[in-house]
Amino acid sequence: MLSRRIQTLSPSLTIAISSLARDLQEQGKDVLSFSAGEPDFGTPQRIKDEAIAAIEDGFTRYTAIPGIPEVLDAIKGKLKRENGLDYDRDQIIVSNGAKHSLFNLFQALVDDGDEVIIPAPYWVTYPEQVVYSGGVSVIIETDDRSDFKITAEQLKAAITPRTKMLVLTTPSNPTGSIYTRKELESLAEVLKGTDIFVASDEMYEKLVFGTNEFVAVASISDDMFQRTITINGLSKSVAMTGWRFGYLATPNSELISVMNKLQSQSTSNINSITQKAAIPALNGEVDEDIEMMRRAFASRARETYELFSAIDGLSVIKPQGAFYLFINIKDISDNSIEFCKNLLSETGVAVVPGIGFGLEGYFRFSYATDMVTIREGVRRIEIFVQNLQSN
Repeated sequence: MLSRRIQTLSPSLTIAISSLARDLQEQGKDVLSFSAGEPDFGTPQRIKDEAIAAIEDGFTRYTAIPGIPEVLDAIKGKLKRENGLDYDRDQIIVSNGAKHSLFNLFQALVDDGDEVIIPAPYWVTYPEQVVYSGGVSVIIETDDRSDFKITAEQLKAAITPRTKMLVLTTPSNPTGSIYTRKELESLAEVLKGTDIFVASDEMYEKLVFGTNEFVAVASISDDMFQRTITINGLSKSVAMTGWRFGYLATPNSELISVMNKLQSQSTSNINSITQKAAIPALNGEVDEDIEMMRRAFASRARETYELFSAIDGLSVIKPQGAFYLFINIKDISDNSIEFCKNLLSETGVAVVPGIGFGLEGYFRFSYATDMVTIREGVRRIEIFVQNLQSN
């Protein structure tokens, strides 16, 4: 009865764990959840005020499918000002979050049998959407030694005549790693002379710590600019997860046109009020709020990294951005799902198994919550690990 396509999809493991944690909390259980990829800060007041004004002004009707001119201009300005990238309005489309942008992209570009190269660990949605589009996910595994980043040699070895696209995420969910300019240049060199597209997920670009630098993939060279589709949004950096604002930019106007056609037959335009609210965020009017959140995440990253580094049996690389740690449990467990299930049932701590991100032997810990909760969560994890080692 059900379509073949829908039966290829698996539910999101991150959402499943977060939902289970909420259910247990509603039942009165003492549960600490570190599974959600969602800032614990409120949306900045300037953005909320703009949304209220839009409602009061009656800005509640359909808009153009790819977005109102004002929001497209705000995205253009942001990409030029912050990333050195020049786009026209017809080279940008606004969608219901970056996940929707990616769905449109894979549906528009990937045919049956096309290969999409995805470094692991990866955000859980990438391979699912590729398979749903009829494509084949070609996974390149990484590990702690490379800070979970692929090398030019690995990329070259993975390319075949069927390769359609490479997916890059910087800063990374789930590892917090960031590709340097030199690393991106080496990957760009491999792609020269090919017809391979690059999907660059840059949702965490504002959450960068210490001396690390975010480099937009499309800014590496003109060749990379022409082949790169930049995906971004406001969920993580501006704490607008529920507002559902994502966007996609590419110099390929034809690609935007077909995604516009697809979106017109699926969701149509995104929420009109969200579009108005996004403009001050894109124009830099809430940069102080963003910096406040970035500093808080950076502080949490330092302390949480130190806490986990002190636990025998676990190892972790220092996060460079985003708000996650990807913690190595290989010395004590070879089954991350079993580890995380037992951790939740025995200690009330919810984290996400590494296998959900394509890499066994790890779990993802989100520090998008207060330090009191984090310290207690890590304390419980340490006791759990000690008990595993003593048995």
